[in-house]
Amino acid sequence: MQRSYFSTLCLLVLHQIDAAYWREWEMFHLPGGIQGYLAFNLLAIPFLLLGYTQVVLDGDKAILFARLCAALGALTFLIHAGFALAGFSQFHLPLSMALILLCLASALWQWVEIRQYALQRSVA
Repeated sequence: MQRSYFSTLCLLVLHQIDAAYWREWEMFHLPGGIQGYLAFNLLAIPFLLLGYTQVVLDGDKAILFARLCAALGALTFLIHAGFALAGFSQFHLPLSMALILLCLASALWQWVEIRQYALQRSVA
């Protein structure tokens, strides 16, 4: 579960870097513009890193954090697929699209690993 969490986490952070280029806060109509976007990331990234620590240390909240990270990876894909269907032109460069698709792929991999981890813990 460590590798899939790390993969999803890295892809989400890379997406946020790309999102800054595309001025994603405007797509979401976030109050405060770039400042609101940075505030969101100031909360989200440490939270995900805390979750990774839980996974690495096999903490009591490891599964919870892993599920949240995987959900964010899948949600990133769903939100941006919706934006694309709505006609937004942002995120249409090849690497931008690849990051979004890889967020989904990594999230799905992570869900499989969470299930395996949970089954192993229930047997032990």
